[in-house]
Amino acid sequence: MPQIQLNNITKRFGKFVAVDKLNLVIGDGDFVTLLGPSGCGKTTTLRMIAGLETPTEGEIYIDGRLVFSSEKGIDIAPDKRDVGFLFQNYALWPHMTVYQNIAFGLENLKWPKDKIRARVSELLAMLKIVPFEKRYPSELSGGQQQRVAIARTLATGPKVLLLDEPLSNLDAKLRTEMRAELKRLHMETDSTFVYVTHDQLEAMTLSTAICLMKEGLLQQYEAPMKVYAGPSNAFVADFVGSPTINFVETSGNNVNLDEIKAEAPGMRLLFTPVSGSLTLRRDHPVAIGVRPENIRLGEPEGLSGRIYSTLPSGMETIVKIQVGDTQLTSVVFGSVDYPLDSPITVSFAGDACLLFDRETGEKLASGSVRIIP
Repeated sequence: MPQIQLNNITKRFGKFVAVDKLNLVIGDGDFVTLLGPSGCGKTTTLRMIAGLETPTEGEIYIDGRLVFSSEKGIDIAPDKRDVGFLFQNYALWPHMTVYQNIAFGLENLKWPKDKIRARVSELLAMLKIVPFEKRYPSELSGGQQQRVAIARTLATGPKVLLLDEPLSNLDAKLRTEMRAELKRLHMETDSTFVYVTHDQLEAMTLSTAICLMKEGLLQQYEAPMKVYAGPSNAFVADFVGSPTINFVETSGNNVNLDEIKAEAPGMRLLFTPVSGSLTLRRDHPVAIGVRPENIRLGEPEGLSGRIYSTLPSGMETIVKIQVGDTQLTSVVFGSVDYPLDSPITVSFAGDACLLFDRETGEKLASGSVRIIP
């Protein structure tokens, strides 16, 4: 399976910079998700890999072959790049049956009929759509149409499969099922997948690596759990995770050589970095980031707060607590309910809390947070 390499890829639309000097290496057999909010450049990046969009600057290599270079004037056509592209709307031929849709690309390549039949049968079985072979797209559900679109894309055996938000048109239950199918499909085909989504849960559950973008700039490119546990900045920390991370906005001052004292209405906290010293200027604007699973409720000697809301969902309950001017979110296992506005104490567990510079968004340290009496 091929490696994909992007060197200083830039795409401008007039004065607007959609992608800015992107450097990325997607390894053989990886499942890489291009993640970010609308307008961050993820779909533009996918289309440039496919050859459907021409970069303004930079180079693109697929399987060691230079398929685009602004400097050398190289721009290999999409059908010569050996990539498959799965569109958001599936783009199935409405007048063709499932079999005909899957066979279409193979017929254009002048494959013998017996080999076409064998390949289509193999894909029908792999994607569990054998009973729908003679149906038309209008007779299929959204999930079934998607499987047909995947089968058609895989038919010619592309080295790379590019997927542009393929689950966005499905309902929540089917979307969950199709995530599992896509992850298994990636393992079974051993192909290189590049997947665009704005849904961080999809990125977390499917990917071997997440490429998180903001306004055309790469923010972080690492394995999902590394992005979650060690975000490079406040934007990454806030974008990845559900429920989202809590930020306690405050001012920090050095005390005890390596600790940071931080105060906010209703809170007096001491942040201790996991390793190394951290020097801040006096009253440095900082934000302490705490994941919902690291907030403990009802323990003695915690911060005094009040229940703002509870959202039980069966397996877990999301609890929002008002502490001074700050609203914190905690996740409690099981179906638990608290009366609104009832008093409760809040404390912070573990050493996975994060300290950010509020002015730059840069992560300064990870560590533990202790409540000062």
